[in-house]
Amino acid sequence: MERLGGALRKMRIEPASPARYFLRTDQKELFLNDLVGFPLHLEFTGKIFCVVCGRKISKAYGQGFCFPCFRDSPENSPCIIHPEKCRGHLGEGRDPQWERENHVQPHIVYFAWSSGWKVGITRENQIPTRWLDQGATVAISIARTPYRYLAGVMEVTLKAHIPDKTDWRRMIALQEPPQPPKPPLQPEVILPEDLKTYLLPPTDPVRLEYPLHGMFSKIVAVDLMKNPVFEGILAGMKGQYLVLTDGRVLNIRNHSGYEIILKG
Repeated sequence: MERLGGALRKMRIEPASPARYFLRTDQKELFLNDLVGFPLHLEFTGKIFCVVCGRKISKAYGQGFCFPCFRDSPENSPCIIHPEKCRGHLGEGRDPQWERENHVQPHIVYFAWSSGWKVGITRENQIPTRWLDQGATVAISIARTPYRYLAGVMEVTLKAHIPDKTDWRRMIALQEPPQPPKPPLQPEVILPEDLKTYLLPPTDPVRLEYPLHGMFSKIVAVDLMKNPVFEGILAGMKGQYLVLTDGRVLNIRNHSGYEIILKG
């Protein structure tokens, strides 16, 4: 019986203990937590649709874009990856209105524990969603800036001392951080004076839990283009990954736009 069909979108995650996961397509969504521990059969139909314009494409660029949208859409601007290059606060960018709505907004600089401590930034209204998307089990907001560029400049300064990347295999394998986790460094010691004004008062770390159970001796990523059927017993979800009990994982975000059928 088909339970879900359509072109994949990033999973929706609601904060809870554990987090509540919803597998989404362009047509509908399905609550996943109740499927943990049961057989899962997800099949790629061979069709891909751009997540921005919806056109059918033979190859996805980035995370589900056709080439024109990958090249031109504000959702794939250089400052998505390099926020220190953002020009939205100057009234510039691929789409100034989109920049005002998304990047000329308060941003949070944070430390998060996923595969280890890392530094990151996100829009204030994306907390704690961003932490859940990254599979963080502990997170601490350290600064609040009025727009993306300043958060990006702060991140560049801090990542000279702490990573800004996540080892996704280690993130899935590590169920809990060391107890108790300690902040990796003191930003007030490292940041220049003009950025210290945006620091937040110290707060207790936020803890996040995931519906993922089991120990995995080997973790293997599945590419639906090469292996169109993802089938097995669902061990759970963490970050944007579906995890099977045998250690195979599917990065849903990396398969955005892929048309699938979920049976069960």
